[in-house]
Amino acid sequence: MKRICVMDGQGGGIGSAVIKKLKEVFEERVEIVALGTNAIATAQMLKARANRGASGENAIVQSVRRADVIIGTIGIIMAHAMMGEVTPSMAAAVAASPARKILIPLSQESVEVVGTVRAPLPHLIEALVHEHLEPMIQ
Repeated sequence: MKRICVMDGQGGGIGSAVIKKLKEVFEERVEIVALGTNAIATAQMLKARANRGASGENAIVQSVRRADVIIGTIGIIMAHAMMGEVTPSMAAAVAASPARKILIPLSQESVEVVGTVRAPLPHLIEALVHEHLEPMIQ
């Protein structure tokens, strides 16, 4: 069974939306671990039916080592992203993890990713699941 870590911060809204879609498509064929930069984000992702959840720097650093896939916004690989919630250690651990990273190109940071198409979050989540994750799980 693939272990998918969904990482989010602040209110956990994006992570919750991703987890709801993962549960809808894959049901219990994957293990979903909610990794929140804070307890509120983790709680919201657990409400979205993640199998397990953990909060904070050490939990994220340790968990991403054992992931098959890591999903989050592009900010999860940038130190000090999400208004400072992503610590340098978190960003480094995600980047160094052998897991496949599927990043959503949404950012409140002063970063522009050239070549990406601006699309609403639900469309990005559909593409994430059906174009990138589904071929890997099937």
